[in-house]
Amino acid sequence: MNDNADHTSDNKQTRVLSAAVLVAALGYFVDIYDLLLFSIIRVPSLQSMGLEGNDLTESGIFLLNVQMVGLLLGGIAWGILGDKKGRLSVLFGSIFIYSLANIANAFVSTVEGYALWRFIAGFGLAGELGAGITLVAEIVPKAKRGYATTIVASVGVSGAIAAYFVAQLFDWRTSFLIGGVLGMSLLLLRVGVAESGMFGKVKKASSQRGNFFFLFSKKQRLYKYIRCIVIGVPLWYVVGILITLSPEFGLALGVSAVVNAGVAVACCYAGLVLGDIASGLLSQYLKSRIKTVYVFLFLTTVTITVFLTGSEMNLLSFYLVCMLLGFSVGYWVIFMTIATEQFGTNVRATVTTTAPNFVRGSVVPLSLLFQYFNKLFGESFIQAGFLVAFLSLGCAFWALNGMQETFSKDLDYIEE
Repeated sequence: MNDNADHTSDNKQTRVLSAAVLVAALGYFVDIYDLLLFSIIRVPSLQSMGLEGNDLTESGIFLLNVQMVGLLLGGIAWGILGDKKGRLSVLFGSIFIYSLANIANAFVSTVEGYALWRFIAGFGLAGELGAGITLVAEIVPKAKRGYATTIVASVGVSGAIAAYFVAQLFDWRTSFLIGGVLGMSLLLLRVGVAESGMFGKVKKASSQRGNFFFLFSKKQRLYKYIRCIVIGVPLWYVVGILITLSPEFGLALGVSAVVNAGVAVACCYAGLVLGDIASGLLSQYLKSRIKTVYVFLFLTTVTITVFLTGSEMNLLSFYLVCMLLGFSVGYWVIFMTIATEQFGTNVRATVTTTAPNFVRGSVVPLSLLFQYFNKLFGESFIQAGFLVAFLSLGCAFWALNGMQETFSKDLDYIEE
């Protein structure tokens, strides 16, 4: 009788864990789908509103900046809510908001309306990944955390590839609608997902929960938080500078044909999927998050060097290097897991949600630095690229050097 009861209990726990991993993974899939879809269909969508030339470029930059502001503000807001109200509330709340914004984006007819819904989409997108990773990390046994977060990140990042193919098959309004419907469909899975037991315990405690400024209250805690952010910066240097500006880099490197930015993005994210799987499995094999990130940072250094010195490549070779770049920065899953494991339950969601959005936001200072160096060296994309790479990688190696290994860390504790 007891054996049957234990078996039933194990089956129930397995279903709960599987549901949490599934929802977090699919939520991140739609998250990445939306972020990359906007980059892919930005030009045709604005052209359909009658914009051309400089107006098209300026409006595109404006919309990107509005979305980024939404991401940064949303990252802080959702992180705080995740520690105050629960991981589950944030997970489904963020999915609902960015899905609604996706559907609304399909019906905009002005830049102002577009901007409003891109801000709301950015705000919503900021919460899903942090809440999902926090929930999964807290309910999955520590020996299997790496496998679970690897599934979430790998399925999620493949949303970029889906966005590319959907944008090729459908017009931009239908593409937005598809993303919105996919997101809304995830809300039907809410019934099968349970809240983190760790959050349930800390909710009853008197400790501070979801206080963003608590992270700044001690120098040691602040440095730990900064290190969590800085190790992720090279990833967004690669995606935000090298891949986004791949047509311009292709021209500077003398690539044999015109580089298509959409194809470069798809190749990069295909590599990212493989890299996330490889980094997750490697961390389980080495039983170390830190050693795994070291390996991938060295790979990133090598592939950036290959990219920036690969003059007169043919187009296929260039796209292959873009895929290798994506693979080398495929430690996003480990970056997120490290951030989750470094902090106590009372501020864990705040850290896990804000850190990736600050990393995404690092594209702004990185792009400004790149523009500055590019002008300083007489419009030299290659020299500017090397200098910004050196700074971002140097800071990441510095940050990693001072971090605590968390592979076997018990997460059931609070920050005092």
